[in-house]
Amino acid sequence: MSRILVTEERCKGCLLCTTVCPVSIIRQSERINQQGYKVAEVGADDMGKCTGCTSCATICPDMAIEVWRSKKQKKVA
Repeated sequence: MSRILVTEERCKGCLLCTTVCPVSIIRQSERINQQGYKVAEVGADDMGKCTGCTSCATICPDMAIEVWRSKKQKKVA
């Protein structure tokens, strides 16, 4: 299962990641980090929808997002 991990102390709440997510699972949380920003998050119920595309990590100016991709199954001919 692909998933993302947001390092909350690096996140400045710009939400650029929400604009590029192809499945629209990233949202602003109600949690506030030590710098006073509301951070990005993916709800536990939506994490299974992550495609592992890395668009969110690529656009993040603070490198606050890590993407973990699941291995693709090999097709049997």
